[in-house]
Amino acid sequence: MQASPKIMFMHIGGMGDEEKLASAVRDVFTALKESTKMTFPKVNLDPAMTSLDPKRIDDAIGRSGILKDGVYKITVGRTTQMDGHDMGNAMGVNTWAAFVGNDKQAVVDGDFAMLESELQGVLKELRNSNINVVAIHNHMTMENPRIIFLHFWGIGGAADLASGIKSALDTQNLR
Repeated sequence: MQASPKIMFMHIGGMGDEEKLASAVRDVFTALKESTKMTFPKVNLDPAMTSLDPKRIDDAIGRSGILKDGVYKITVGRTTQMDGHDMGNAMGVNTWAAFVGNDKQAVVDGDFAMLESELQGVLKELRNSNINVVAIHNHMTMENPRIIFLHFWGIGGAADLASGIKSALDTQNLR
């Protein structure tokens, strides 16, 4: 909400030939690039320079993640059904937190997937941990149980950010 430049998320979906879908998405990004004339300030954050200790994040959250290309990401799946079909972690029904930086100064960015009844608890814990809430929305319709998504980001010590994520996870009914 205080981001500069303003960051927007775009979710897309489609059905049909994979190559035609991929080509259409490429065309959208090409048009966006060509129509955007603004320049943005550079940020001194290079994932290739990440030196944070994943074990400290794992210990704080109580789950393990994967370090790839300088980004340490932890994913926690949920399940729901759509038209009688199971939807889960592999289909994007998940909470994830991606960390870059070092142990003293890190950035976390991610998405919470939660039941509607879990929203207030997650919000309170993230804000109590100085983690910014960027968006609250849904990705699907007619799913059961209904899943709400919340985008977040924060800056601070890696273990402190991870502890904030853990506090929010603890408010959820996860198995």
